[in-house]
Amino acid sequence: MKRLSLCATTLTFTLATVAAWPEAARAQTTANMAVTLTITANCTIGANNLSFGSHGVLNTALNNTTTVNVTCTNTTPYTVGLSAGTGTGSTFATRYMQGTTTGNTTSVVSYQLYQPAPNQTVVWGDTGTADRVGGTGNGSSQALTVNGTVPAQTTPAPDTYSSTVTATVYF
Repeated sequence: MKRLSLCATTLTFTLATVAAWPEAARAQTTANMAVTLTITANCTIGANNLSFGSHGVLNTALNNTTTVNVTCTNTTPYTVGLSAGTGTGSTFATRYMQGTTTGNTTSVVSYQLYQPAPNQTVVWGDTGTADRVGGTGNGSSQALTVNGTVPAQTTPAPDTYSSTVTATVYF
């Protein structure tokens, strides 16, 4: 009978010890998990406003710059086009800022947007790749300089003149 008691004690001790083993030591199995990511060509664009300030007479040209910021996936080629703007009669050859319409007369101020250096005399348009400014994405924001000019012209009536130009990135 003593011998049975010793076996029962040993069995109790063994079960208690097995229960105290850490999870990893009892039994295990493994599985592999694939981790993937697909990078696709993508671009975003942002445009800063262009202001020529406040002036009384337009007897000399006014020049100012702003930037269009493009962020494209690394190695992604892109081009950026600028629309003719929303001023009445605007074309890529001659853009207009429009004032308040009074009666049948619409007051306008002509202006133009040019490409960054070294093409500062080339109109920045959006009729095709040749009119646009291009680059290759590097994964970070790239600033493209927009050169704006209001040429000397007959000064219209005092007013606030404006146009909205749409910048589009193609990739």
